[in-house]
Amino acid sequence: MLEFYKYHGTGNDFIMIDNRSKNFDVGNAEYIKLLCHRHFGIGADGLLLLENNPDYDFEMVYFNSDGRIGSMCGNGGRCIVHFAATVLKVIKDTKHVRFLANDGVHEAEVNGDMVRLKMQNVSEIGIRNGFIFLRSGTTPHNVIFIEDLENYPVDSEGKKIRNTDPDGVNINFVEQKGDVFTVRTYERGVENETMACGTGAVSVAIASHHVGKLKENICHIKMPGGDLTVTFKKNNLSYEDIWLTGPVAYVFKGELR
Repeated sequence: MLEFYKYHGTGNDFIMIDNRSKNFDVGNAEYIKLLCHRHFGIGADGLLLLENNPDYDFEMVYFNSDGRIGSMCGNGGRCIVHFAATVLKVIKDTKHVRFLANDGVHEAEVNGDMVRLKMQNVSEIGIRNGFIFLRSGTTPHNVIFIEDLENYPVDSEGKKIRNTDPDGVNINFVEQKGDVFTVRTYERGVENETMACGTGAVSVAIASHHVGKLKENICHIKMPGGDLTVTFKKNNLSYEDIWLTGPVAYVFKGELR
């Protein structure tokens, strides 16, 4: 029997598995893909394994819903911190969490159902595919500012850009209204629009500040699954001390035969 937990962070949903015993077959991409399938499996945007690491509170291993190892997932990172703190209780200090992920070390804080996660610095912002391009950690993102986001064909336009980019970039379509940035994201690995994207929210905040659409060092992001907040500091050409904050929810626990 495989015990699992279902979480979501602003609608970005994940399967959580305690893999401290190392029993899960990380090489079986087809099985991971099946678990994430919304008709034949549990259904999720990704699968996360929590493993032991002697130097940190835990180690996070992230798989996209296509069964492949993914780059850093911000909402997944926030969910696994809550999972580690409240379900597995492997975190000693919920105000000073440190864990290892695919893109390096992260810090986090847990306050009830709100989780604050420190993301990697962003130092290179350019143009690719004709749009603003940057990496949040190791995750590549295009940021595209448009009007009438509600009626925009995110799936078809996102797929078009994703499939012509050499890295299979994630695409964030953004509409600004005052100090609120509404975002819809097409994610590689999921190959569809998702309810939210943590690294996408970070990318939108940094890109918006870089081009002068955002004047402050705090960005309020509204995504289909809920609201996220990104704070940061600008240090010459680099964006540092980047924190992603938002709610997470433990949905249910189950077993697979």
